[in-house]
Amino acid sequence: MTVPEHLKEKLRSVPHRPGVYLMKDRLGTVIYVGKARDLRKRLSQYFHPSRRLAWDPKLTALVESIHDFDVHVVRSEPEALLLEGKLIKELKPRYNVSFRDDKRFLMVKVNLNDPIPRFTFTRIRAPDGSLYFGPFPSSRALRQVMDLTRRRFHLRGCTPLMPTEADYRHCLYAHLKHCTAPCIGNVTPEQYRQQVLAACEFLQGRCRETEAQLETAMREAAARQQYERAAHLRDLLFALRETTRKQERFERVPYSLPVAVDPERDLAALAEVLKLPAPPECIDGFDISNISSSLKVASVVRFRRGRPDRAHYRRLQIKTVEGQDDFACMAEAVRRRYRRLLQELQAAGHPPAGEPPPDGSAARSPAPADDKVTTRDVEPIPAELQQLVQQTSRAVRQGVTPPPRPGPAKLPDLILIDGGKGQLNAARAELEQLGLGHIPVIGLAKEFEEIYLPGQSEPLRLGLDHPALKLLQRIRDESHRVANSYNAQLRLRRISESVLDEFPGIGPARKAALLRHFGSVQRLRQASTEEIAEVPGFGPRLAAELRKFLDARSPAGRSDDRPTNPAPDPGTSPDS
Repeated sequence: MTVPEHLKEKLRSVPHRPGVYLMKDRLGTVIYVGKARDLRKRLSQYFHPSRRLAWDPKLTALVESIHDFDVHVVRSEPEALLLEGKLIKELKPRYNVSFRDDKRFLMVKVNLNDPIPRFTFTRIRAPDGSLYFGPFPSSRALRQVMDLTRRRFHLRGCTPLMPTEADYRHCLYAHLKHCTAPCIGNVTPEQYRQQVLAACEFLQGRCRETEAQLETAMREAAARQQYERAAHLRDLLFALRETTRKQERFERVPYSLPVAVDPERDLAALAEVLKLPAPPECIDGFDISNISSSLKVASVVRFRRGRPDRAHYRRLQIKTVEGQDDFACMAEAVRRRYRRLLQELQAAGHPPAGEPPPDGSAARSPAPADDKVTTRDVEPIPAELQQLVQQTSRAVRQGVTPPPRPGPAKLPDLILIDGGKGQLNAARAELEQLGLGHIPVIGLAKEFEEIYLPGQSEPLRLGLDHPALKLLQRIRDESHRVANSYNAQLRLRRISESVLDEFPGIGPARKAALLRHFGSVQRLRQASTEEIAEVPGFGPRLAAELRKFLDARSPAGRSDDRPTNPAPDPGTSPDS
């Protein structure tokens, strides 16, 4: 394989530093993400001719697809590992296997507003007012360091939110003198809080004294030929240094959707393959995302002239389908999207192309000049329109050109369904009922990239480098991204509402009673102690403890108790 000159030139500028590299194909799609202790040395191995004979088929296909690469330099190999995992979860490259699941690196959190704060492990950072440390690349090293921290600062390891004397009788931490036992008054809550703050500083890296003590103890144990103890202290010292090393926090890396090299050519090739009368100007893509029949959502993306038209993206929550039924979910998504679109077109006085107005008459024309219009004939201006007028006038006064407001979308020239024959037939049946059976609709199955056409039993298979298939893959991948991001937002919202699971004095029955009484955790946060005590199964004491628990977990820096909802995906708007 001959290495292109532009890759050779770019490889010469790569530093001998740790970091992450991203391999991209000719369309700019990231196909592989990797980390390296030495970026220059690692990347040069991909293009070395002598190593080609030892490659497996997967690596051969990867190297033959590389058209360009990017590098991100970091300070250490653990930082490279963290950034690699984050990028793989966001970009989901084709040739990566590890880190593609939803599992995250481990963190430590402590809520300083609790009566007796405690350190716990978590993998999700929630806006609950807690202090978070991490994420950490090695969970084993983190657990060792947390055991050391608890013993050094005499912290509790029990689970009750507010331990009592009854918990003390069964507490081994207190009897072994690992905990100062604030539950029985050995120390005051303020004194215990100072212990917790000292432990927080320790986890933030202020641990030089402890490191020196561990190193001295390790050398003394080795001198006395206590090699097992010396090895244990050595591992503990290594874990402490790895855990308390300062790490850089990586925000979202802005990698945009790859665009076609020649979209007009791709559209022409698609029209030729599907035998369409003209290249489709507007293409809609549908995808369904769910996790074991829960949180079922759908996405609708629109490509205009081969490029994303994000103003007309839509996201839907599936409302009528019980259980896991992808066919019914696809049917509901298609029905709701185009029924809504037909209503918008009719309300705007633009019936679908080739059809008369819905009332059988010509489009409504302006009233004659001599007609008198009374105040009863004038409809009130909607609040949304009033807000738009105010924003526009304010922008004009400031000399800023306001962005154009997108009008109602037109019907697509082609509909792409993510799935096989079952999803395609479900979507086609809904289009027939809506009177839109004249719109071409196809399905694209992921496993073999097969194109399913209505009325044909055998799917159409194109070459993986065919421009028509590349265009369909971009639309399918974009609809998949939007659906997955919406599903993830709903999962985070549900996770934030499961804060009741952390309260030790509540079980499934009491939690269900609270949600039935208040409707949501947001309303429960705003309830008083007396209102909580009215719920069956709660008394004044338990209601007061729950009220104190919720106050301690209110989002930091907010004036009310309502949790902040996740921000919507850029360029999308939820559809009813």
